[in-house]
Amino acid sequence: MTLPLDVTKLADLLRLAAKSEILPRFRRLGNGDIRSKSEPSDLVTEADEAAERLIRREVEAIAPGALFVGEESVAADPSLLGKLADTDFAIVVDPVDGTFNFASGIPAFGVMASVVWKGEVVAGIIYDPMGDDWVMAEKGAGAFLRRPDGEAIRLSVAQSRPLDAMVGMASPGYFFGETRERILGNLAKVRFFANYRCSAHEYRTFAGGHVQFVLYNKLMPWDHLAGTLIAAEAGGHVARFDGSAYLPHHVDGGLLLAPDKESWQMLRREIIG
Repeated sequence: MTLPLDVTKLADLLRLAAKSEILPRFRRLGNGDIRSKSEPSDLVTEADEAAERLIRREVEAIAPGALFVGEESVAADPSLLGKLADTDFAIVVDPVDGTFNFASGIPAFGVMASVVWKGEVVAGIIYDPMGDDWVMAEKGAGAFLRRPDGEAIRLSVAQSRPLDAMVGMASPGYFFGETRERILGNLAKVRFFANYRCSAHEYRTFAGGHVQFVLYNKLMPWDHLAGTLIAAEAGGHVARFDGSAYLPHHVDGGLLLAPDKESWQMLRREIIG
């Protein structure tokens, strides 16, 4: 399909922001450079804000007229989030996904962007500053690991396994009360599950064929739009818990990813209940 902007320019922009604003601050943040938002583990740093300012400024040049929805921009102006449902063209950005890791000196964070065009996600990019590569997808064109030298490797999700042999990613901290207890208990049915506190790397792990499922409850567009497109283009089955499609304006309903529809249905039945 014809995209409303050159996605490679957007990918290069994420790399520029990482090299100029994020990596120079990694393991060099002062006490005043880290602040809490909604809770002590929900952090924002000088790197998040500086990177988003740079990305926003440059997006205005390569995608004039696009609605810019960044995590920190929405923190300053929550009304931006509601505009995603009605806009024809938007760029959604997470300047540092995995801020808790970044602020803790853990090298598991990423920079993400997605392109929303006429109500659907048409491109997604996850840049890994530490590995200096991108996982990218354009709607209908597959998902690829791309490196700065031009190398591109097509991605494919894992083969399905029986439930007790499945390995996956789950974030039970965003379920609450009885639901959390039920899901944690049900996750004992799989072989292993982990949580990187970084959806960028969790989506990369799934699209790269290393795990059989990913499970989320909290949905913010900067955390999930790029990754779900990449996962789907790598061959995965992506849906909210009720089986419906995940759309750019959705902020609830949960997300479950699996290698195929049959595995998705089994996981939905056995884990979500």
